[in-house]
Amino acid sequence: MATIQLTATLPSLPDGWSAEKDFKPIDHLSAPISRAIEPVGPHFLAHARRKRHKRTFSEDERIQAQQTVAKAQEEDPGDISEDEDPALLAREAKDWKTQDHYAVLGLSKYRYRATEDQIKRAHRKKVLKHHPDKKAASGREEGDQFFKCIQRATDILLDPVKRRQFDSVDEEANIEPPTKKEVQKKPNNFYKLWGAVFVSEGRFSVKYPLKDVPKIGDANSSKEHVEEFYNFWYNFDSWRSFEYLDEDVPDDNENRDQKRHMERKNNNARKKRKTEDTQRLRKLVDDCLAMDERIKRFRQEGNKAKNQKKAEKEAAEQAAKEEAAKKKAEDERLQKEKEEADKAMKEEGKKAKEAAKNAAKKNKRVIRGAIKDANYFADGDADAKTIDGTLNDVDALILKLDNEEVALLSSNLNGKDKTGAKVVFQEQVKTLVDAGKVKEGELKWLA
Repeated sequence: MATIQLTATLPSLPDGWSAEKDFKPIDHLSAPISRAIEPVGPHFLAHARRKRHKRTFSEDERIQAQQTVAKAQEEDPGDISEDEDPALLAREAKDWKTQDHYAVLGLSKYRYRATEDQIKRAHRKKVLKHHPDKKAASGREEGDQFFKCIQRATDILLDPVKRRQFDSVDEEANIEPPTKKEVQKKPNNFYKLWGAVFVSEGRFSVKYPLKDVPKIGDANSSKEHVEEFYNFWYNFDSWRSFEYLDEDVPDDNENRDQKRHMERKNNNARKKRKTEDTQRLRKLVDDCLAMDERIKRFRQEGNKAKNQKKAEKEAAEQAAKEEAAKKKAEDERLQKEKEEADKAMKEEGKKAKEAAKNAAKKNKRVIRGAIKDANYFADGDADAKTIDGTLNDVDALILKLDNEEVALLSSNLNGKDKTGAKVVFQEQVKTLVDAGKVKEGELKWLA
């Protein structure tokens, strides 16, 4: 075990520092302890490994690279393992736009379903295998073109925008629709074959994530489900775009006219491809609909139901005629009874109205009579001014009251003497003032 002795110099004290005024001890220093220190860390381990096995730096790096690759291959669960096509290894990095990025990383079976973690692990595995330094360490002298292809594929697939653009034109992810002969040969495979096609197309849905895109169903699917399925696809809203296929636009300012020309050309090309893709999808849905036996069954069931409905309608019309004749006679009888009842009710209403009118007149006479009986609230003989003012205020008071309030006031005045009547009128005036129907002092002869 090596022993290391450390020597350290404390920094100098600042000018003007004094122990008497600046030093404040908070505790005592502990006693010094002697400890043994061992060298650790990756660099020491590499040094020890080279000493132990008597290797040079280059030999040790080469052996470590081989062990790292072997370890990565052992740790690979197999979900991103894929044999490399010799044609891929021979690709030129400058042709990156035409390369299959998923195939370069060994993710052909996953494609748009590959997760970010799978892409990163696939990239790590490819780099460990094809990095120029690793090849040199293992004694293989190969170019770095495929390594550049790996880097380009990773950059595109880990960028959400660029990956979406590539997925938009990834023809390898498409599933060709089955032919009519294939369906007729195995009718039971209709839903399986066409279901896979629509799952592939559903990845472009704007409205739903792929897992929520309506499925084709099976032979026992309801009419509502089938109609919903075809309505969705006939009105399919696709996010698919074609920027990935754009021709390169020059960035230098000297070719601005050419730049604008290329941008217009690319925009027109995108629109054309979008239109063609919409027409392709419409034809695909038409073909599926034409082969779908459920549509024929629904049509037959619909015709049967239609005929049955027609017969039921004719029977219902005949029954309706008979019922209409009975109803007409009944309506005439009821109408006659209603007219007689309305007439009687009108007479009763007229009598009630007349009675209410007479009662109101009577109550008003009682109120005016109460004023007269109270001698117009005057002490001694009331003069003309008092009589006139009191009667005018009474009339004004009556106009502020509805029939029920007039009846209540008349009832309250019944049997009251002069003093009691005055109190009743004063309370009524106060009630109107509080309700805002009369201003303070407006009915002074009654207050």
